[in-house]
Amino acid sequence: MTPSRTARIRALAQHDVAEAQRALSALLGDLFEMRPSNVRINFDKYSLNSLNGFFEDDGNAYFFKFHQEEREEAMTGEYYRAEILSRAGLPVDQPVHMSAQPGEQILVYRRRTDPRFSDVLFALDAQDDAGKRREAVLAERDLSARLLEVYLETLHPVTVAQVAAEPIHRLFHERLVDADTHSSPGGRLADFYVGKPFIFPGVELDWDRFSRLKFVINGQRYVDSVGELFDAAAVRLRPDRLADAGGVVAHGDAHNANVWYTAKAGRAELSFFDPAFAGSHIPTLLAEVKATFHNIFAHPFWLYDPTTATEAFRARARLDGNLLHVDTDWDLSPVRRDLLEVKATALWRPLLLELKRRGMLPADWRAVLRSGLFLSPTLVMNLRAGARSHTPVSSLIAFSVAVMVGSEPDAGADRVTGFLDRIDPERA
Repeated sequence: MTPSRTARIRALAQHDVAEAQRALSALLGDLFEMRPSNVRINFDKYSLNSLNGFFEDDGNAYFFKFHQEEREEAMTGEYYRAEILSRAGLPVDQPVHMSAQPGEQILVYRRRTDPRFSDVLFALDAQDDAGKRREAVLAERDLSARLLEVYLETLHPVTVAQVAAEPIHRLFHERLVDADTHSSPGGRLADFYVGKPFIFPGVELDWDRFSRLKFVINGQRYVDSVGELFDAAAVRLRPDRLADAGGVVAHGDAHNANVWYTAKAGRAELSFFDPAFAGSHIPTLLAEVKATFHNIFAHPFWLYDPTTATEAFRARARLDGNLLHVDTDWDLSPVRRDLLEVKATALWRPLLLELKRRGMLPADWRAVLRSGLFLSPTLVMNLRAGARSHTPVSSLIAFSVAVMVGSEPDAGADRVTGFLDRIDPERA
């Protein structure tokens, strides 16, 4: 299949920025009958599967963004349904121009001077400031309160067909399986990891060995290996298995690089943009998974800033039979711990309580959340050292965090079990 124009532009941007910008100018002109000038691609650490930047037309300044997924040219269905979120009452920036054609899915916004919430939080990761942290956490609490209202208002029984039609599966199950046979391993799992080398400080492994090892992180042993976690996700996150907890209206991919932070007198406000995977029948248990992982457990630094993480933290591995022992001093920063508390108390727990009250909470809800949290980092980018931007240190931290969120510990507790216990509707 011939690559789409967005695919070609994304590829060009890796080695010939000027030519990519010229191609992008032509595409914007064709799609929106504009005459773009000063087109500039923004090389942004958060744009793992997308491209964004700025241009001008007729004296006005614009911001553009597009996603470009593998095999997107063959995909059907509408994208970027900002009106779904707006009708439900969620704060969402509406594009002034939009193309929803597969392979040419682009949003154009009026350019804003507000920072993204991701940039505000990165600054707090780097240097904590109690006052600014409080403002950020209050803004998150306000957004979580509105999200909860919308989730509870829109929660409804769904059919398998309704769930299967939602684009959110492109962030999870479709990255695990072969596009033609739907078998696993396929997709990014096969492209990123199967048959590949894994290089960590102190240990080098092939996929066959690495995928079967049990992790022991700072003395805490985990039940499932990386291979077992991928296998479990391939089964439980199949679209036909996710109708059991109903569906909601949701953004689906609300990591904080898709959230504006608008400072106001007294209290900052957050608003969404780029609803590439929004929908009306998003599986309830997946609706907030990406935001929970990417806005909390992906930080500080290791996912989006591997070089910074390598300078800031230590990590070392050693083998002991079928155990991979990891010693690291990585941990959540104060602002991420505060955000986790907000997610637990202001959103996840009341949502799960309502699912339980309606008889819609699956017995294995923890496993569903863990599978989604595990796939969020492992298939958003290649975590192997040297494959993209990861170093041996950041790669080891990456897989350790992925195992921590994906697997129950063999005994005892950690930050993730504490979070899951806090949101468990069976617990007082």
